[in-house]
Amino acid sequence: MPTIKIATWNINSVRLRAPIIKRVMKEMSPDILCLQETKCPDDVFPFDAFKDTGYDHIHIHGMKSYNGQAIFSKIPFLSTDIHHRVGREDCRHIAASFKEFDLHNLYIPAGGDEPDPAINDKYAHKLDFVDEMSAWFPKNYKSNKPIVTLGDFNIAPQEHDVWSHKQLRNVVSHTEPEITRLNKMLESLKWTDAVRHFVPSEEKCYTWWSYRNRDWKKSNRGRRLDHIWVTEPLAKKLKQHEILTSARDWEKPSDHVPVMIELKL
Repeated sequence: MPTIKIATWNINSVRLRAPIIKRVMKEMSPDILCLQETKCPDDVFPFDAFKDTGYDHIHIHGMKSYNGQAIFSKIPFLSTDIHHRVGREDCRHIAASFKEFDLHNLYIPAGGDEPDPAINDKYAHKLDFVDEMSAWFPKNYKSNKPIVTLGDFNIAPQEHDVWSHKQLRNVVSHTEPEITRLNKMLESLKWTDAVRHFVPSEEKCYTWWSYRNRDWKKSNRGRRLDHIWVTEPLAKKLKQHEILTSARDWEKPSDHVPVMIELKL
């Protein structure tokens, strides 16, 4: 039975980190690799750096210095799309359709530092973004449609998705308003959180460690901000997952690490 590997990674600059992107392409060998925070306008995207990688199908939408996304695929696209969210054109949602499923690559806003939408527009933007996605998916799909949505959601929803639930309850990425909204989005199409399908909720699971930690591995103050969700038809086909924690130690690393699932098709 054929399988397909799908990976997501907040790369924090596609041009700066092209060498380690190529390393992931070689070592993890995903069929589809989705990037967030490419920080690169489309007209200067480094296509030449990836021309011999086997990823002949590339869908991008980027801007200078901020945000931006890319989908690298060994599999041909049936179609691609760009979506603008919450009245802004800030490169946070691109999509691609394949024969077996539709795929949505999301970069949910980080939300700033103050968890109060009345005084922090970044946090308000984040909450509005998730609300919009929760409404958008069921308006455009039925739950029996095979869909993958993934990316840097910038929310660690479960107690053991953060190094200390008690200390981070009022820290943006683990606040109750964010968690409540993300759970509503999860329920919108009865998504399956693919990583937690394999990793029990009582086990710690992280995909991000701050650059501020001098020894990230020793302190291990991580958060699970990067997610892959699948609808019910694909949940039945989940085979395995991988979080490439070692990538956090590579030269010029991102503060996020790649997350990948494998599906039996």
